[in-house]
Amino acid sequence: MKQYNVGVIGATGMVGQRFITLLENHPWFNLVALAASARSAGKTYEEAVGSRWLMKTPMPESVKKMVVLDAANVAEVAAKVDFVFCAVNMKKDEIKALEEAYAKAECPVVSNNSAHRFTPDVPMVVPEINADHIDIIPAQRKRLGTKRGFVAVKSNCSLQSYVPALHPLRKYGISDVLVCTYQAISGAGKTFETFPDILDNVIPYIGGEEEKSEQEPLKLWGRIEGDKIVSAESPRFTAQCLRVPVSDGHMGAVFVRFENKPSKEEILQAWKEFHGPAQDLELPSAPKQFLHYFEENDRPQPKLDRMLENGMAVSIGRLREDNQYDYKFVCLSHNTLRGAAGGAVLLAELLAAKGYFD
Repeated sequence: MKQYNVGVIGATGMVGQRFITLLENHPWFNLVALAASARSAGKTYEEAVGSRWLMKTPMPESVKKMVVLDAANVAEVAAKVDFVFCAVNMKKDEIKALEEAYAKAECPVVSNNSAHRFTPDVPMVVPEINADHIDIIPAQRKRLGTKRGFVAVKSNCSLQSYVPALHPLRKYGISDVLVCTYQAISGAGKTFETFPDILDNVIPYIGGEEEKSEQEPLKLWGRIEGDKIVSAESPRFTAQCLRVPVSDGHMGAVFVRFENKPSKEEILQAWKEFHGPAQDLELPSAPKQFLHYFEENDRPQPKLDRMLENGMAVSIGRLREDNQYDYKFVCLSHNTLRGAAGGAVLLAELLAAKGYFD
């Protein structure tokens, strides 16, 4: 695979920092540009971040002396790179405008942000689930008037735990899903030091999260019709999302009803055998085994299992029959790896493998 020069927009935030750690020794992507808000621009990355480096591993030496660019200077950033990752903290309409400005400057954008997730011709992709949605990119380029530029996004971080577990079961006709998510504080860009309110506490509200959890799976399972992606009409989802005192790792408690109820053995076999384009293409960040089932009654646990396969696998446990739904189970994914920056890097690897950055 050829090498691509890449940039990170929103490089000083928590997800931006995670991008930097993932790109440090990436075999395909060479990190050459860091961009952030005007207040960070002109400083070295080390100066701009200061004491706000939130990763457990040290800041890579390769980025410490890189001068941070102003993300608003689109032409300057775009001239240095083949594509950018975007993880900015701005209003949704401002993010939309910024990402489209990069695309129109012929700089593809792989976004961690939610702003474009329901733009009809922007693919929202989990590479194991709906890799074919990148086929909408030519239609998006036509709308934008670009040859190379486009925007592609990854889905919400909480979905990455339960949608992959449901996906191989769709052949049994999923009709209803109830999910309660228990979401780590890093999903809010927080640590225990910066979020004292979460200690000894659970907060039963995360703004906008329940709507995303109910609607985004239907876009993932949708189809391309002409110049847009049309969301699936079923199953029916209902969700409750809670913030819990965990550093990393989103857990979902899932209840599911089928039109053609499978046996427990059939479900376990479907999880064991499941693989997608990310595995078939042997993308560098892809887990070898995407879905892992734990037989122990007390697994998965964030502390024990979130880093499974470098934080890119999904852990499942406690599959059992339910007296209202057909089955219930729990699942877990690392929210800033599989759920955020890692999922975006995996999406970029898929796009690279399919020639969309050339």
